[in-house]
Amino acid sequence: MAKKFKRSYKFAIKTSLYITLFLSVVLAGFAYFTSGFLTGPFFAFIFITYLVCFFIIQYRVEHFIYKRIKKIYDNVSLLDSTTLQPSQVTTDMATLTREVEKFTKDKKLEIETLKVREAYRKEFMGNVSHELKTPLFTVQGYILTLLDGAMKDKAVRKKYLQRASKGVERLIYIVRDLDMITKLEAGDLHLEEEDFNIVELVQGSFDLLEMKAAKKNITLTFDIEYEEPIWVNADRDRIQQVLTNLIVNSIKYGKEDGTTEVSIENLIKNKVIVRVTDNGEGIEKENLPRVFERFYRVDKSGSRKEGGSGLGLSIVKHIIEAHNEKIYVESVFGVGSEFSFTLEKSKDLPEINTEI
Repeated sequence: MAKKFKRSYKFAIKTSLYITLFLSVVLAGFAYFTSGFLTGPFFAFIFITYLVCFFIIQYRVEHFIYKRIKKIYDNVSLLDSTTLQPSQVTTDMATLTREVEKFTKDKKLEIETLKVREAYRKEFMGNVSHELKTPLFTVQGYILTLLDGAMKDKAVRKKYLQRASKGVERLIYIVRDLDMITKLEAGDLHLEEEDFNIVELVQGSFDLLEMKAAKKNITLTFDIEYEEPIWVNADRDRIQQVLTNLIVNSIKYGKEDGTTEVSIENLIKNKVIVRVTDNGEGIEKENLPRVFERFYRVDKSGSRKEGGSGLGLSIVKHIIEAHNEKIYVESVFGVGSEFSFTLEKSKDLPEINTEI
């Protein structure tokens, strides 16, 4: 309280005292030279003078400071001056200092965030440009070659048209995936949730990708033999897409003669967790936080020999989040990776037997 009083009135008290002392000396000198006497009314006059000076100075200083601080609030637009009270300014000037410091910190954080977003935007635009221009230039090259005279050779014409068609298919694939991500982010993609057997769905994904895995002699397998069905509630087609993308990814970056293993485990009472594990090349630690970004590739060489749109993991993340579920990634470089996601159990889901 004493500190607050000192901050509020120190200037007014001292200034009033100086003025009162000056008037007292002047009045005393006048009385002395005019043979007057310092009587009771003289001291009353001194006291009243001090009080009047104090209140006038306090009011004027308070008004003076308030007007200028309010102008700072208005000009900088960092605070709402309509809620500013004079007492807030004059009784504790540290309030403004704290709020300005807070404003500065917030703006600094905002600027840093904008810089990160700008860097991400530039990288994203560069990736989009790279992904699109490769098939576009390929298609353009084949068509120009045909127009320059190669069209007359039937064998060349057919081969070039087939290659141009593959380039167009890749463009359609990229645009379709981008459209899906946009719909997922905007909440425009409707999920048709139903009860289905996740074990059967995984086995279906294995069957679809068996030939692709055979090219690298990669074994697609469960961690154990699931004799009973495991029922979950989700959009079957979208979860099929999630499993396909994750298994394709494990094959793409897996080692020759490797293994892709899927396990389904109880997580909590109403959840299961599906794990897709491989013993491939793994992901370096610094790349893990970005694996779900659009077009982000761990392979910095920019090679497209493995195909794909570069949007697979981003789509996986958005589909799982659209189900209000979680997706996780763990990896040790040179050892392998594990992608896992949660799903809601069906109401009549049997207990999962995790014993071999």
